[in-house]
Amino acid sequence: MTSKLTDRGMSATRALLPRFIRLRDAPYYLGMDRNRFNAEVRQCLTSIPIGRQGIAFDRLELDAWVEDYVSRNGRPAKRSKIWDAEDHRASTDEATTGGLTRKSKDTEDWRKAVARLTSRRRNTT
Repeated sequence: MTSKLTDRGMSATRALLPRFIRLRDAPYYLGMDRNRFNAEVRQCLTSIPIGRQGIAFDRLELDAWVEDYVSRNGRPAKRSKIWDAEDHRASTDEATTGGLTRKSKDTEDWRKAVARLTSRRRNTT
């Protein structure tokens, strides 16, 4: 697919996000209303004056606020019924714990040590 370049050298098919987002557009960028933006987000951001009356916010700072908000308030997605790790194990063999994975010369000594540790001793007191 070829794209025609405009006079500024940018691709005509790509949208370019500005680095500064004006106050009127920032709530829309975050997907919330202006009142919520002013109450919860605005005090966490650096206001950048543009001209006499304009105020903007750095898009990267808005993105960082979103990442922080999601990490604190996000909920994990529901588990899929199609693939569940409990139902689909990596191996069909039953898992065992505490065993040796390969034979060695000390296997018999190992068994004796385990037997001594796991055997119940009678209290002589």
